[in-house]
Amino acid sequence: MSIQLAEYQDLLDELGDQAGDVLKASWNEAARVFSPRGLDAYIKGAAGLKALGRGTDLVISFIESAPQVAREIGEQAVSELLSSAIRMYSKTSVSVIIQLFSTAPTAAARLGELELFTDYLSLLDNLLSQVPRAIRPMLENLDVLLGHLTLGGLRRWAMWGASAHRMDFEAQVKYFGLESEDSLAVMKKEQRGVLFVDVQRRLIMYLRALWGRDFFLRPTSGDFESREGYRPYIEQYFIHLPDAFDDYAQPGLDEDAEKVPGLEVYRAAAAHAAAHMVHSRYDPQAETTTPLQRAMIGLIEDARVEALAMRALPGLKQLWLKLLPADPAQDEGFGSLLDRIARALADEEYRDNHPLVRNARELLNAALTRLSEPDMAREIGLVLAEEARALGLSYNPRTDLPSNPYRDDNRLLWQEPGENGDTVLLPGQSAQVRKYVSIMQMINTLDVETAGDDAQEIWVLPTPLYDDDGTTWNEREGKEPVSSPFHYSEWDYQTQLERPQWSTLLEKRPRSGNLEVVEDILEKFKPIVRRIKNLIESMQPQGLVRQRKQEDGDEIDLDAAIRAMIDIRMGMMPDPRIGIRTTLNVRDLSVLLLIDLSESTNDKVRDANADVTVLDLAREAATLLAEALAKIGDPFAIHGFDSNGRHDVEYYRFKDFDESYDDKVKARLAGMSGQLSTRMGTALRHAGSVLRRQHSHKKLLLVLTDGEPADNDVRDPQYLRFDAKRAVEELTKSGIHTYCLSLDPYADEYVSRIFGAKNYMVLDHVSRLPEKLSTLYLGLTR
Repeated sequence: MSIQLAEYQDLLDELGDQAGDVLKASWNEAARVFSPRGLDAYIKGAAGLKALGRGTDLVISFIESAPQVAREIGEQAVSELLSSAIRMYSKTSVSVIIQLFSTAPTAAARLGELELFTDYLSLLDNLLSQVPRAIRPMLENLDVLLGHLTLGGLRRWAMWGASAHRMDFEAQVKYFGLESEDSLAVMKKEQRGVLFVDVQRRLIMYLRALWGRDFFLRPTSGDFESREGYRPYIEQYFIHLPDAFDDYAQPGLDEDAEKVPGLEVYRAAAAHAAAHMVHSRYDPQAETTTPLQRAMIGLIEDARVEALAMRALPGLKQLWLKLLPADPAQDEGFGSLLDRIARALADEEYRDNHPLVRNARELLNAALTRLSEPDMAREIGLVLAEEARALGLSYNPRTDLPSNPYRDDNRLLWQEPGENGDTVLLPGQSAQVRKYVSIMQMINTLDVETAGDDAQEIWVLPTPLYDDDGTTWNEREGKEPVSSPFHYSEWDYQTQLERPQWSTLLEKRPRSGNLEVVEDILEKFKPIVRRIKNLIESMQPQGLVRQRKQEDGDEIDLDAAIRAMIDIRMGMMPDPRIGIRTTLNVRDLSVLLLIDLSESTNDKVRDANADVTVLDLAREAATLLAEALAKIGDPFAIHGFDSNGRHDVEYYRFKDFDESYDDKVKARLAGMSGQLSTRMGTALRHAGSVLRRQHSHKKLLLVLTDGEPADNDVRDPQYLRFDAKRAVEELTKSGIHTYCLSLDPYADEYVSRIFGAKNYMVLDHVSRLPEKLSTLYLGLTR
């Protein structure tokens, strides 16, 4: 702590003894919640307030409250708070600014979202311009106000008081101090049934209990008198729910009828949105659909995901049915028709004679066996949209909205994820931007060449930038080039669901080693290299191949045709196979060798007579295979991987498909080292993405490993095994054959479960590589 504070000793001297002592007392908490950049802005902000010369209390209130605000909604909120205080500085007294800082943690905790907190600061700035005397009593009662009102309700309550008592200063103070009857009456009018902030944790636990995974929930605010049309939505893997839900009464029922509590509405909305996140996908043909088609597709998709959810969790049916109003006798536009279709699709006991309602139910019932296919909703929705046009029904997307309060607006289906859509950012976080620029743009524009790792924007050149002494800037700074992160989902076998964008992979530059290591391997195993090459070439015929006795061919076999004519004249059944088929056989195979480089590869090989490590054996196998494939001419790549938790899967490219097999590649193979752990599923998915870009007809992913998948942040030994098995299945579906070469003689049990009983072999000594590789290659190139 003292070392970090010493860097700001000049600013500490400016703050004075009292403020400096408070800063030292708050430093531990501030260091936990702020990034290095945010911590610097925090201290400089305090020093800037001290420079205003308006007393120590102002500085102390900021120092104490800023870490609490950052802990609730992120450090960016502190910057917004400080900017608002500076804007308000010339309009009001210091005591009001102190109150602003002191009540900011309460506002951050109750609002729970950066955007809502920013809107709250804008509301204060607006009120300060209209009724400046109202700010102090309002801030004194802020905990009571936000305990009963949403941000929209607070704004309407404040604007009503500002309008009603603009010229009556005494009435302003009483109204905003909750001392007048009209103030309490307006607050009661704006008070909502259940606030999101009061049930957020309960909803998160509720969804975790239902789906066995976590979901991110965010509040949104409405600013209109009627909350009709205020619908939840899903965006960037966050479920956005209204900041409050009133108790719900179905239209047409008596006032004394029992209402659905607001908490039940929240549960229904959260469960429905979670079902979408589990089962729905973006529609790649979204741009080709009309508003009517989107409405019908969305309606079927809502019914589809709810049906899938109710199969696993039958209790959700009663929860959702209570919030699906429908009256068969009602015919007041397309919105009511949407309600009736939704009810008919969810409730088999509901009766409705409208042809569109009847057809929708029949189409969905006929496709019950295809519920797991997202395309099913599009097919049925397009049919219903065409029938609606044939019936002469008109649809207005702004006014013809369903009246149920819990279903989202289905933007998940229509909005394509952006470039940063794969990265889940929690409240208060900001994404780091990587900008690819030219060398001249870098030289002419860049002011700070050596920014820290926490920079908000990183500029990247297409080629290394060399200094005058011939070294690159990365080498001079002692840093490896940082690749763009790749995010991959993982399979949770316990919940049978994917964890979206769960692991992060970074490509690292492999280090070069002594080239003589590889040369010694090639010299030692020269007969084996030659044997591998000869075996593969002999198994794969190339050039023109003429196949006789074909019913359909490129030309006629005259000898066979004469024999057939003789048989016909003798009254015998002729052989119809009189054709000759000519085919051009060429080798059309891309191979990617993926090497496990975990710490366990540094262990000695079991049952080996010589002092050989697993890494030595892997290097020898990779070298021999690369040498043979290079001489044959097949495109191949050699990659490796290790991991340090799900956020740091390291991936090394020793040789790429478009790279020649030369001394540089051999030096990289010589520099291979074993470290960290084995998160195999993520590496398999990334290697598969590389192979998919190859144009070869056959694609082979060879995995060279010495043990089972494991990582330091996973306690369940089955979790990564099932995830790797899932990754293999995904690659198989995309046309990539995966095969495992295991260096562990006891690997049969777990390797067979991951790759399949016929898709692995145990390679306990490099001398067995030719016979095993020849058998493998023969099976894959037929």
